[in-house]
Amino acid sequence: MPSLRLSFRKKEETPKREAVFEIIKKSARGEFLDQDTFRTLSKRLSQEFEPPEGWIEVEGYPVYGRFVISSVHILYSDEENEFVYHVNEPSLDEDELKLVKDVISKLEYYAANPREVKDKVSTLKSKIDSILEDYRIKLEGSDYFRILYHIFKRTILYGKITPMMYDPMIEDISCNGYGKYIYIFHRKYTNLRTNIIFEEPDELDSFVVNLAQKCGKHISIAEPMVDATMPDGSRIQMTLGREVTDHGSTFTIRKFREEPVTPIDLIAWKTFSSEQMAYLWLCIENKKSLIFAGGTASGKTTSMNAISLFIPRRSKIVTIEDTRELMLPHENWIPGVTRDAFHGDKGAVDMYDLLRAALRQRPEYIIVGEVRGREALTLFQAMATGHTTYSTLHADSISGAIHRLENPPIGVPRPMLEALDIISIQAQTYVGDKRVRRNMEIAEIVGLDAHTKMLRTSTVFQWDSVKDEHTMVGTSKALEEIRRQRGWSVRELNEELDRRRRVLEFMTSNGIRSFRDVAHVIHAYQVNPERAMKYLGVEEL
Repeated sequence: MPSLRLSFRKKEETPKREAVFEIIKKSARGEFLDQDTFRTLSKRLSQEFEPPEGWIEVEGYPVYGRFVISSVHILYSDEENEFVYHVNEPSLDEDELKLVKDVISKLEYYAANPREVKDKVSTLKSKIDSILEDYRIKLEGSDYFRILYHIFKRTILYGKITPMMYDPMIEDISCNGYGKYIYIFHRKYTNLRTNIIFEEPDELDSFVVNLAQKCGKHISIAEPMVDATMPDGSRIQMTLGREVTDHGSTFTIRKFREEPVTPIDLIAWKTFSSEQMAYLWLCIENKKSLIFAGGTASGKTTSMNAISLFIPRRSKIVTIEDTRELMLPHENWIPGVTRDAFHGDKGAVDMYDLLRAALRQRPEYIIVGEVRGREALTLFQAMATGHTTYSTLHADSISGAIHRLENPPIGVPRPMLEALDIISIQAQTYVGDKRVRRNMEIAEIVGLDAHTKMLRTSTVFQWDSVKDEHTMVGTSKALEEIRRQRGWSVRELNEELDRRRRVLEFMTSNGIRSFRDVAHVIHAYQVNPERAMKYLGVEEL
């Protein structure tokens, strides 16, 4: 029996300004910034910032990375009746700005070809040091790192949006054209206007072209729209000029989380209840197929990635996406990504092609980023032939999801929908005045009515908006099938569900939320439930 190796660490909260000096000790990404330099830079940033007249600071926190040190301030105005997101970066005087531009002019190769340098950060720092030495300029401490930050920001980082790219509290970054402030979606304050703006169309056009190059893509007036994956894994959609967007070039970035969301996060955020997660855990382990449906930014893909931790460790998994978003802890995993055509229609590999290829790879689980076309028919054929599949779909209700699946452009025949076991509906909604994500309903496909030929569904869990609770409102066909397959009595099934619920609640109450730690606990339970519960200190019934 393999040993149970668990190393728990509590998830760090958003850093507060008073604790900022201790954070750098723990931050591997800040390896070039010693503690004294970090203190000096942080102190200077705090001293430099004064809210504009009529605005008050609601919250402030540092944003840091390997060379990044800046601060973010959430401001509020009674007159404007809104919150704004204000970025505060290390400032440069005229001489320092001229030095930065001179050094960058000497770094054209490294700025234009970052992918050709294996460790571009260390290589670029070494080159900068060499240029400063040639100029006979000696900079020390915070002065040196301020110069270094602005050079990196303008070359291999993300220009004006660099602090936002390093802020873990931001989900989306949107630029709607030149002369318009950039907007972000903040995890705590939702949609906020920033103080960052591209004043001139040429400046924004150049920035978008540079972003496309960083993603390994080409954007031009001939092909003014591009979807891509950024070097850090974030998804980006770009348009160039005024060909398709009237206010000039645009970009929208959906940021990639370095630490994927886990089932424990979803329970802690009340997106799902521990009872729902125990139900999904048992269903996924016993190969029930599932579709997450909901509107834009309702958390469909996040939830699908989280519940993938319930897939047994050694199972063969194939994932299929347009842009890489899914991250699994499993080793026996083939991640498939679509590819655009090189010339005309030649060389394109779409989701349908990848799905057909996946069926020849003998997977136990197939995960498709989103179904929206002909690949859905193949996905349901895979379900009907015994493959377990998970996917997402844009729909706001059970009936809406079935209607979309049945009709063009998806067009899955109604009898084939019986192969789907579970549909989960998610939405962004409000609890009081706070915007939240909630699982609205989990329903099962019961079967096709012999007389009416209508698809019968049964709601198992439903969200109570008044109490902000998830309630089990119906019986489960999937659980009954699992009970029969496993040879359990009704009591044994309920005991198994309760054990899993208590393991999930133990992790939630003890702050065990990191991706790897949660995966270790789940996989340890799958190997030996009694031993895992004893190790965790969760008592048997």
